[in-house]
Amino acid sequence: MRMKTLLRSTAICLTLGLGLVSNAAYATDPAQALTEIGQHVMSLGPNGEKPEAASSVKLTDEELAKIKEMHAKAAIVMHYAGNDWSQAQIEGLKAQFATMGIEVVAVTDAGFKPDKQVSDLETVMAQKPNIIVSIPTDPVATAAAYKAAADAGAKLVFMDNVPKGFVAGKDYVSSVSADNYGNGVATAHLLAQALGGKGDVGLIFHAADFFVTKQRYDAVKKTLAENYPDIHVVAEQGIGGPDFSGDAEKAAGALLVAHPSIKGIWAVWDVPAEGVISAALTNGRDDLVIVNCDLGENVAINMASDGPVKGLSAQRPYDQGVTEAMLAGYGLLGKQAPAYVALPALPVTKANLADAWQQVYHKPVTDKIKQSMQ
Repeated sequence: MRMKTLLRSTAICLTLGLGLVSNAAYATDPAQALTEIGQHVMSLGPNGEKPEAASSVKLTDEELAKIKEMHAKAAIVMHYAGNDWSQAQIEGLKAQFATMGIEVVAVTDAGFKPDKQVSDLETVMAQKPNIIVSIPTDPVATAAAYKAAADAGAKLVFMDNVPKGFVAGKDYVSSVSADNYGNGVATAHLLAQALGGKGDVGLIFHAADFFVTKQRYDAVKKTLAENYPDIHVVAEQGIGGPDFSGDAEKAAGALLVAHPSIKGIWAVWDVPAEGVISAALTNGRDDLVIVNCDLGENVAINMASDGPVKGLSAQRPYDQGVTEAMLAGYGLLGKQAPAYVALPALPVTKANLADAWQQVYHKPVTDKIKQSMQ
């Protein structure tokens, strides 16, 4: 019986690509795990939908000509526009809308405040847009405003988050997202790689009913727990914003004081990671390892200059914006669209930073990042 159990355990170990560590517990090789990230999407959609690839979203020349003849108008209603991810989405949307002959009549920033976003929606509807591309700040508080826009004839395409009770193909065209669960998984492996597979860590998560950031948080916790027995999450702190950098700095500072054994901190996206960087500096922790989701310029500069940011997992926001605009075209044409489209995660370290930036933003690294690499 013991021999059967041993053989079964060995088979599982080989199948999963696991290795034996000194305490006889099995632990994943993070380098090997990271090579597999991006080969498939791990996330499900807001309503449990299976993901479709962005490459499946296509418009023929004939369909593009029909869309151009409509002289349609679009509004982009953001939850928050103060980071590189949001700006890249907007750039991708504008570029593809221009190709389709669609005029962008408004771009709004709710500053992560649901009441402001409701007001923004009411304001842009006065311009009678045919299309609204948006990311709800709160799926419940904003639902009625999106329903009113849909009832008025606007075709809705969502980024990442979907209003409560909305059904794809009925209330909205489609939802487009990064593989946020996959991004969470990738950051867990990056953290383990930077820590050598062991140590106490803290987590700075997004304390809100926000689908994609919850996916990241769930994924990093689960991946660490299941794959790295010598890494222990000893403290967690949620932040609500809108000053995400300042809130994260306070939270990380408190974690480092209360738990001086912490060797690494995970941040839910790049702006909170900037606050963690500040906390590490204030507390004299030049040995701290920081990983986060999202590739922003400031964390890229820190990584390039051998700062505490040792790894991150990037989304593909420009491509996401292009895909959202094309799906809006589906809505105008009455063409059946996939309910949920997702783009794969992209693990980033200093070694592939320049190539990753080009993939994410469709442009070379900024001068500041380039100077930090020298």
